[in-house]
Amino acid sequence: SSTMSFSEAEVQSARGAWEKIYVDAEDNGTTVLVRMFTEHPDTKSYFTHFKGMDSAEEMKQSEQVRGHGKKVFSAINNMVQHLDNSEAFLGIVTPLGKKHATQLKIDPKNFRIICDIILQLMEEKFGGDCKASFEKVTNEICTHLNNIYKEEGW
Repeated sequence: SSTMSFSEAEVQSARGAWEKIYVDAEDNGTTVLVRMFTEHPDTKSYFTHFKGMDSAEEMKQSEQVRGHGKKVFSAINNMVQHLDNSEAFLGIVTPLGKKHATQLKIDPKNFRIICDIILQLMEEKFGGDCKASFEKVTNEICTHLNNIYKEEGW
C-alpha cells in the first residue's frame, strides 16, 4: 500500500538511529558500498568506473565510490525526514526507483542488499537497538522500490 504506518515514537527512534550513522555520511556510505562490492562482486558491474577495482582499499579511496556512497546516504536521509508524510516520502522514492529501473536497470535485489549492510553497520557501531529502530524504515524503502519496479514492468 502507499500509506505508511509509523507511530510518532517509531519515527523518532528511527531518526535517532539514522542520525548516528548519518553524521559520517561519506565514510559510512563508502563503507556500505565497499562491503556490497566486496561481498556481492556482481553489483560492481553496474558501475563501469568501479569494475577494475578489486581491493577494498582501492575502492575506499575512489572519489566515485565516495561520491556515490554520500549520494545513497543523502537519499535515505531525505526519506527519513519524511517518514511521517507518505506523500513526501513517495515523492522521493518514486523518481529514484523509476531511474534505477528504467535508465540504470539495477536489479531491485540490490536495494535489499544495501539496506541489510546499513543495518549490519548500525548494529556493529551502535548496537542492536539502533538496528532494530531502523529496520522498519529499510523494509518500507525496499517495499516501495519493489512496487515501483513492478509498475515499470520488472
